[in-house]
Amino acid sequence: MKIEAGQKAPDFSLYDSDKNKVTLTDYKGKNVLLLFFPQAFTGVCTKELCSIRDNIALYNNVNAQVLGISVDSVFTLAKYKDEQQLNFPLLSDFNKEVSRAYGALYDTFVFDMKGVSKRSAFVIDEAGIVQYAEVLENAGDLPNFEAIEAALAVTN
Repeated sequence: MKIEAGQKAPDFSLYDSDKNKVTLTDYKGKNVLLLFFPQAFTGVCTKELCSIRDNIALYNNVNAQVLGISVDSVFTLAKYKDEQQLNFPLLSDFNKEVSRAYGALYDTFVFDMKGVSKRSAFVIDEAGIVQYAEVLENAGDLPNFEAIEAALAVTN
C-alpha cells in the first residue's frame, strides 16, 4: 500500500531497542518523523541516522519525535543505538508488518534477502495525518531532508 500526504497515518505498535512497546498514537499531539532504514551497521544507514543524531535540535524545536524503524531485531538495534550513541528510539519491525503497511518493504534486497525496509521518510502531524511521504527504491539514496524540514515547519 502506498502512503501519501493527506492520508491518516497507519497506526502501529512495535518494540524499541529498550524492549518497550511503542505505539504511534503515543505521540498524538506531537509531530513524528518516521525513518525506515534497511539495516543497522551499514554505511548509508549509519550516515543517515548519525546526521539525525547530530541535528536532533532541529526536530526538537518543531515538536517532532524521530522514530527509526527497521526489520532488525530489538537486540541488534540496541547494540547499534548504543554504538552510534543515537538519541532517538529505534523500533524493530521484525515481522515486517509496519514496513508493509507504509509501502516501504523490498521484496528482495541484496544477497537475496527478503523483506527488508526501504529507506523512507514520513512526516506525521499532531493529528496523525501524513504531511510528507518519500519511499526510495535505491537504498544508497538519502531522504530529502530539506523537504522533511519544510514539512515539519508547516505543521507548527
